[in-house]
Amino acid sequence: MSQYIVVYSSLSGNTEDIADLIGEGIKSTGHEVTVKDAMDCNASILKEYDAFCIGAYTWGDGELPDEFLDFFEEMDELDLTGVCAATFGSGDTTYEQFCASVDILEKKIVERGGTITQPGLKIEYSPTGDERELCQQFGINFVSHVKSC
Repeated sequence: MSQYIVVYSSLSGNTEDIADLIGEGIKSTGHEVTVKDAMDCNASILKEYDAFCIGAYTWGDGELPDEFLDFFEEMDELDLTGVCAATFGSGDTTYEQFCASVDILEKKIVERGGTITQPGLKIEYSPTGDERELCQQFGINFVSHVKSC
C-alpha cells in the first residue's frame, strides 16, 4: 500500500476543501493519505511519501499566497527525481491569471526533477456539485497515474 500526502494553502477554506476531496479520492483506492496545511509542515515532508499533491489558491495577479512561500522556497532543497506529483488550486476567473499558482507549482516540481502525472486541477472558488466529484476523481486518477509513473 502506497502512502500519499496532499499539502495545501488555503485562506477562505476553498483550497482546503479541494485538498480534502482529493484525499478522499486517494483513500477510496485503498491507500493511506495525509492531508496537511503547508503552514504546519516543511517541504522535506514530501520525501517521506510515495507521491504527493500540492495546491494553493492564487493571490493577486497570479501569485502564490504568502502562507505558501516558505514551503515553496524549501522545495529548492529537494531532489524530486523519480517522484510523482500533481497540483491543484482555487482561483477567480475575473483575474487574468486564473489559478496561476497551479502552473507555478508544476514548474517548481519539474525543476526539482519530479514528474507531473496529470494536468493540474483548477477550481473557481470552492468546489460545488459536480466539481466535488471532479476533485475526488482527481485523487483516484492520481493514484492510477502514479502506478505507471
